[in-house]
Amino acid sequence: MKLLLLLAALGAGVLCEKTFIGEQVLRIKARNGEQIRQLQDLKSLAHLQLDFWTSPANPEIPVDVRVPFDSLQSVKIYLESNNIDYSIMIRDLQEVINAEKQEMEINQRKERNAGTFNYGAYHTLDVIYTALDAIVLDYKSLVSKQQIGLSFEGRPLYALKFSTGANRPGIWIDAGIHAREWVTQATALWTANKLASDYGKDASVTSLLNSYDVFLMVVTNPDGYAYSHTKDRMWRKTRSINSGSRCVGVDPNRNWDAGFGGPGASSDPCDSAYYGPRAESEVEVKAVANFIRRHGKIKGFISIHNYSQLLLLPYGYKCTTPAHFTELNNVGKAAASALSSLYGTQYKVGTICSTIYQASGGSIDWTYDIGIKYSFAFELRDTGFYGFLLPANQILPTAQETWLGLKKILEHIRDNPY
Repeated sequence: MKLLLLLAALGAGVLCEKTFIGEQVLRIKARNGEQIRQLQDLKSLAHLQLDFWTSPANPEIPVDVRVPFDSLQSVKIYLESNNIDYSIMIRDLQEVINAEKQEMEINQRKERNAGTFNYGAYHTLDVIYTALDAIVLDYKSLVSKQQIGLSFEGRPLYALKFSTGANRPGIWIDAGIHAREWVTQATALWTANKLASDYGKDASVTSLLNSYDVFLMVVTNPDGYAYSHTKDRMWRKTRSINSGSRCVGVDPNRNWDAGFGGPGASSDPCDSAYYGPRAESEVEVKAVANFIRRHGKIKGFISIHNYSQLLLLPYGYKCTTPAHFTELNNVGKAAASALSSLYGTQYKVGTICSTIYQASGGSIDWTYDIGIKYSFAFELRDTGFYGFLLPANQILPTAQETWLGLKKILEHIRDNPY
């Protein structure tokens, strides 16, 4: 009977899950400002239900857009009539999602049979939270788990604390603020285990943790992450209710009190970049912001996203360079160089506004403005072949190379206190 109930529940979940049959992801290359404006006009056509994975803002940056099957012909005609070049990045999105899901199921069976955890696989939220507990258990003299709040749907918001002493300055690292960016949660989980296991063995990590506490939040948007596993693989936002709208959720990286409601964010609750009714309206954002305010001695803030292979500095809400630009840019370039030394993966370094596009309400702009000089954001692999659907066989290479860049930043913070 229990098995029948389980199968029925699973079947009901599958029936409610959003499908993407026949949907394509197009890579569009605008040649000039006029074509960028035409793409912005295209983006404003809500009835097409387009999901822009990268925004039309800069002719040097390709625009990737997920197009529903029913809108494909209209979009392609529009692009061709305006002589805008495009190619098909993903020919059938559902096929890629199906393959990803099948691989997860195979990995789950292998893990159950072997009684081991595979850091090179994607996992559900519950499995990730169990893995956090295992790290704490294995390294209990170094690592503790702190609940900093509850999500909108009541899930715990956990941060791991790596500490060897009291009253230390801190460094904050988070991942998964955008739900569908699965390689970020996977990379952060691998990083948590790496940071714990290298203490006492790696001189650099040992020195760092003898001077600083590190706080690592593996899943910053747990409601959205859970939803991306069960209902909509392409879900980006939180799951809060928007009063007066049928559309759910807010983009949590447009919800910080840094140029809130400005360029690069949307006032439309149905838009994936909706900034919310007010700054810090999202309990997930407020929990992190309150933690940082209460701590008072956070000296570095690093947020991990994907994709595009970028290492970004403030600012996004305005197109001016931060006061410490030269230092931050040099640190960023050193980190990108260290990262590329492993597999040759190339990263571009620069401010958000100058490197990709103007975007307001972002976390690293807020942290920099409140005095956290070392504020950075990673955009992990790739540059667009897979986008948000990076295959699991790239998790470990991504995590390993990212660690080298991350470590370079942590070393600089350690060696340059302020």
